[in-house]
This record gives sequence, C-alpha cells and structure tokens, in this order.
Amino acid sequence: MKKFCLVAVFAIAAMFSVNAQGQFRAGLSGGIPIGDAGDLATFAIAVDLGYLFEISDSFDAGVATGYSHSFGDSIDILGVSVDLDDVQFIPIAASGRFEVAPDFTLGADVGYAVGIGDGSDGGFYYSPRAQYSVSEAIDIVAAYRGVSVDGGSWDIITAGVEFGID
Repeated sequence: MKKFCLVAVFAIAAMFSVNAQGQFRAGLSGGIPIGDAGDLATFAIAVDLGYLFEISDSFDAGVATGYSHSFGDSIDILGVSVDLDDVQFIPIAASGRFEVAPDFTLGADVGYAVGIGDGSDGGFYYSPRAQYSVSEAIDIVAAYRGVSVDGGSWDIITAGVEFGID
C-alpha cells in the first residue's frame, strides 16, 4: 500500500507538470508534540517539500512530502530512567491553499505518513495550516500535524518558514 501511494503521488505530479506550471515550495519548522506524542517526545523538527499549481487566482493545489522528526523523551519508571526512541514520519499528501486575504492563506495537506524506524507504523496524515506572506517568496507558517496511528494519534503544533522557488 505504501509503495502504491508513493507511485500514485508521483504519477499525478508528473501529469500536472506536463499541462500546468506551478511553484516548488520548501519549508523548515520546529514544533511541540501534544497529546499522546507530548508524553513520549520533547521537541520536533519538520522539513516540507511541495509543488503547487495555480488553479485560480485564490486557490492552489498540488502534492506535498517532507520529513518529521520528534525527539524521544526520558521517563522514570520505578526509579529507573528510560530513554524513549525518536519518532519519524515521511508524509505523502495532496495539498491545497486558499488565499483569504492578499497576505494570508489557509490550507491543508491530507494523505498518508510513512513511519520510519523500528516499530514505527504509518497512518492517515492531516495538516491544517495558516500562512502569512512576508514577501513574494517567504511565508511564516503555523500548522497542526497529525498522524492517526494504532491506538491513538501523533500530534504536533509547529511554526516555521516556507520558501517559494520559481
């Protein structure tokens, strides 16, 4: 299933690139794990890559991927300190952005996050976000990132910067 999703995303991206011109986006964020993830990790970093096509003057759609790394916490169990493993995901998602004002955009990425590492499972990936344009090519981004995993979810609130590359 994971291989099928990856091939499907790249096939769709290839079809769009033949018929339309878009913009490559790259971003870097730092975040705080919350909920179940907050009990197991201390901090997170994320790298985002995407390609968006202009569908209309105020709406862009495309594909997104990246890498998310949450650093495992250290917990005490009966007086013994135990270091928890880091958790990493590679999301493969469809992406949409709607410009609600000249410098303010709302959007979401939805797809599947592939778990990386020992015992890491993947799951349904969702990331609603708000972006403020500082310049033509630079946005400040606040996002909620969630991955539905067996027995719960892995949730992170992030803030970072995104760059548009023509």
